[in-house]
Amino acid sequence: MAAPFAYAEVALPPAAEVADVVFIGEQHDNPAHHALQAGWVEALAPKAVVFEMLTPAQAALVTDDNRIAEETLNRALQWEESGWPDFTMYFPIFDAAPEAVIYGAAVPRDQVRGLMQQEVTQVFGAADAARFGLDRPLEADQQARRETLQAEAHCDALPENLLPMMVSVQRLRDAALARAALEAFEHAGGPVVVITGNGHARADWGAPVYLRHAAPDLAVFSLAQGEEGSVPPGQFDATADGPGVDRGNPCDAFN
Repeated sequence: MAAPFAYAEVALPPAAEVADVVFIGEQHDNPAHHALQAGWVEALAPKAVVFEMLTPAQAALVTDDNRIAEETLNRALQWEESGWPDFTMYFPIFDAAPEAVIYGAAVPRDQVRGLMQQEVTQVFGAADAARFGLDRPLEADQQARRETLQAEAHCDALPENLLPMMVSVQRLRDAALARAALEAFEHAGGPVVVITGNGHARADWGAPVYLRHAAPDLAVFSLAQGEEGSVPPGQFDATADGPGVDRGNPCDAFN
């Protein structure tokens, strides 16, 4: 059907055009980032799209009938109760690949809470943890850097003893994205597009690392999106720049 949205016009890098799995990062509340994602999805014509924002159970609710309109898909996914930004920004991504199979990679909240009592390998499953390399402890300097980033992201409001668990949460979500991407590739074929935050798209320690560990022969590409010339931290295969969003002072929420 004719798309009612004006997707961002894109010129794909050659490596992205031939990749099996393409991670497209975002700042979750930036409309321009989602417009570019929709443009990339339209250009790549993926067989499957994996969303960080959806649980596997939610993804299973997407049908040919309810995905044709924003209102019906929004209602089917109960998006407004999810805590993610306005579905109006995300629907064009679904609409850009109307025949792609939709996968969800969000980690259920009970599993996240489980990290307070269990190791990340237990929560993820020992066999899959070994398959994706999640059973390998981080090097000390990376662990320290990641704890610092978690502290900064939460405006230094978290107790210091919670920071290691927050890093484990991030790693769990990275591995879950990698697992969903591999499942999508094995079941639907490629290319597969993964819609996620910039941090999870990092090629140096995000989901692509876990995917490459499990499937080293896959061609993987990662894109990050910055704002107003600010490049997201980490290593990526490419970066794109977009306008910023006025968020006020995000630390006000912790006061």
